[in-house]
Amino acid sequence: MVRYVQDFTEGGREQADLLGGKGANLAEMTRIGLPVPPGFTVTTEACRAYLATGSEPEGLERELAEHLAALERAAGRRLGDPDDPLLLSVRSGARYSMPGMMETILDIGLNDASVHGLARTSGHEDFAWDSYRRLIQMFGTTVMGIDGALFAEALARRPDPGQRRLLVEDFRRIVRERTGEEFPQDPAEQLRRSVRAVFSSWNTERARVYRRREHIPEDLGTAVNVQTMVFGNAGPDSGTGVAFTRDPATGLQGVYGDYLADAQGEDVVSGARNTVPLAELERLHPECYAQLCEYMERLERHYRDLCDIEFTIERGRLWMLQTRVGKRTAEAAFRIAAQLADEGTIGWDEALDRVGGEQLARLMFPRFDTAGAGEPLARGVPASPGAASGAVVFDSAEAARRAAAGEKVVLVRGETTPDDLPGMVAAQAVLTSRGGKTSHAAVVARGMGRVCVCGAEAVEIDVAARRFTVDGTVVAEGETVSVDGSAGAVYLGELPLVGSPVMRYFETGERQPGVVDAVARLMEHADATRRLGVRANADTPEDVERARRFGARGIGLCRTEHMFLGERRRLVEAMILAEDDTGREKALAALLPPQREDFTAMLEAMDGLPVTIRLLDPPLHEFLPDHTELAVRVASAEAAGGEPDPHDVRLLSAVERMHEHNPMLGLRGVRLGLVVPGLIALQVRAVGEAVARRLRAGGDPRVEIMVPLVDTSDELRLVRDEVDTVLAEVSRETGVEVTCPVGTMIELPRAALTADRIAAEADFFSLGTNDLTQTTWGLSRDDVEASFFSDYLERGILQDSPFETLDLQGVGRLVRIAVEEGRAARPGLKVGVCGEHGGDPESVHFFHQVGLDYVSCSPFRVPVARLEAARAALDPGRARSRTA
Repeated sequence: MVRYVQDFTEGGREQADLLGGKGANLAEMTRIGLPVPPGFTVTTEACRAYLATGSEPEGLERELAEHLAALERAAGRRLGDPDDPLLLSVRSGARYSMPGMMETILDIGLNDASVHGLARTSGHEDFAWDSYRRLIQMFGTTVMGIDGALFAEALARRPDPGQRRLLVEDFRRIVRERTGEEFPQDPAEQLRRSVRAVFSSWNTERARVYRRREHIPEDLGTAVNVQTMVFGNAGPDSGTGVAFTRDPATGLQGVYGDYLADAQGEDVVSGARNTVPLAELERLHPECYAQLCEYMERLERHYRDLCDIEFTIERGRLWMLQTRVGKRTAEAAFRIAAQLADEGTIGWDEALDRVGGEQLARLMFPRFDTAGAGEPLARGVPASPGAASGAVVFDSAEAARRAAAGEKVVLVRGETTPDDLPGMVAAQAVLTSRGGKTSHAAVVARGMGRVCVCGAEAVEIDVAARRFTVDGTVVAEGETVSVDGSAGAVYLGELPLVGSPVMRYFETGERQPGVVDAVARLMEHADATRRLGVRANADTPEDVERARRFGARGIGLCRTEHMFLGERRRLVEAMILAEDDTGREKALAALLPPQREDFTAMLEAMDGLPVTIRLLDPPLHEFLPDHTELAVRVASAEAAGGEPDPHDVRLLSAVERMHEHNPMLGLRGVRLGLVVPGLIALQVRAVGEAVARRLRAGGDPRVEIMVPLVDTSDELRLVRDEVDTVLAEVSRETGVEVTCPVGTMIELPRAALTADRIAAEADFFSLGTNDLTQTTWGLSRDDVEASFFSDYLERGILQDSPFETLDLQGVGRLVRIAVEEGRAARPGLKVGVCGEHGGDPESVHFFHQVGLDYVSCSPFRVPVARLEAARAALDPGRARSRTA
């Protein structure tokens, strides 16, 4: 028979799928002997059953009653007892941390009778009535669906703690007026309805948004943790706090966290009251502080990682309420991983698994140049590092609206709540006037990689007037501010950005203590670990030089069309407008020297490493002026009674002659090379002469010629014959033997499905996943990303853009077919990828899994790909389907 409830004494952290992260860790702390308030966990299986049917699974009510009875026997108190009541908390606890996204109800068991018992046993009547009002407020909003603003307004009218009894009456009246029922007095009913409410909170909009953002599966469900209440708001000898075993912002070792005297945990994480640093606890409660430090050390040793801990002190006694492996910034992730490896706590392989490519990319982001900026407008807690500027907005909806219109925004709030998540996603940075490093804003921003400054107390926010004020300086909505999440500073206006130390390390190799040294050592281990090669997509000598500095071991894609832009566009126009073979050959001859110079410089910069040069790919009309612009120029000249420029007339005629309804599926790529005489020969000759020049100079050029948009083996065979002919001519003319492997891009579904035939003519494959995604999905990237993609992502139809993270079910299957069938026909066939998916962390794991030889991406993504290639080698099964 399925068990839906499990006591804390029965489980452990290995049961996170069943008990959720919070429940599994509560069980683990219980198992290792830490002081955890007794309780039990309702499993994720029960949640899934409830969500599937809309009702509690059979047997759950009985199990709840049995575990509650056992809890009452152990405590020597009964739930709702009018003389000495046992009170409970009900908290969500999903497999993966979703801070603030689901529901919590505290003080269950209080009613009109038991509140008097709590007052007598605690000796604090205000405390008892405050606990009761908290229950009604949480239960009312969470379980009964009442607008929380109604309770907040009533609380604002009675701020005096001595008015809590009257406030309870206000709250009960709100419940009665808004729901037509009285606040439930039966503690068992309170418990059952609270458990159901936590189950239902799995499907709230904010929880869905967060899961989509963090790529958490929709079908996991949440566990529910029912636990004996301990009270941090029981008087001056009580309090609650959050502690980190290392600084989650920087990774530095020490005592980090927040403490709030005479408060419950929600007061800390909500940011509603400003906390004191955790170190202040040593003065307030030295014995509890010493115990806490001991428990923190034990937990970090036990979990072998940064731990995030919630605790409560009740009348001088310390209780551990939660622990988990803590969220951290990118800087902290690298520093902590290297520290733990140095300490011998983990190995360097595991250290690599503790960091990720997206975190590395964040460390490469620029920072503010504050020289000449003057004093900051305001200072606060540096909660999530980075630098970002944007227009000030004061609510989530406005942030989302402006961001959708392409504007960069900074979300400014007193404190954030889970309902602010869409605005935090849309914003470049978050600024709050209350809260610390453990507030909702800080935790969520760190997890999302958003810049965040919290607790900027000088910022006085007037939401109604859409402005904030700092010492007389007024900043209205729409004005620009710059937020420095590393320094905890806010500046008026937009500050210039400068490169990060990590970026400087990749550019120059310059190492310095701290995060740069941690990155350098982890990258060295990554390069020694990975199997997958990493190349770069680069089209100029400057790009090639940068790619090599960033660690690229070759060029996976050099797009020759980029050499025809700028001033050289006129040379292409001359080729297109040529009226006979002589004119076309003359134009092509003029294009040869600049291409040869470019290729020579690129081969010198990447000497000794492979350089894959793709023959011309886009349709020729892309090298001509815009049709509308030309037509207006010609028509305007005629309307003015004059003669239009003959060159414009010829260009307009050529543009109209070459017009295609769908040019990206028209005369481009290999088709263009086969139809336009001399076009392939021009490019191959430029390559061959550059190779000969480098060989004569004592270099080691390793060129690969790649043919784009191939559909059939016959196309590739014809191009290959022409390449061999031209290279033979170059060899005779220069007296230097020039040979180059010839391969193709697999970027059309037909090419992938006939890879065995195409492989017969190819020395290598390069998967062009950008076009392969477009042609497989039937989508034009430039159009859909600006039209309906955002709606698809918002509604969960897509988890990611398939242009950013490879669609494993569709495009990935074609990739697998191309690799397997290509190598079956030609054993040892070299296969790489040159779409931008080559720099996407999730996609890199898949490419490793299917056996590619290398990935190629933009130079700035090369370090990311190097790191993820190593992580893929350590965990080859990690790639998973991300597109439904």
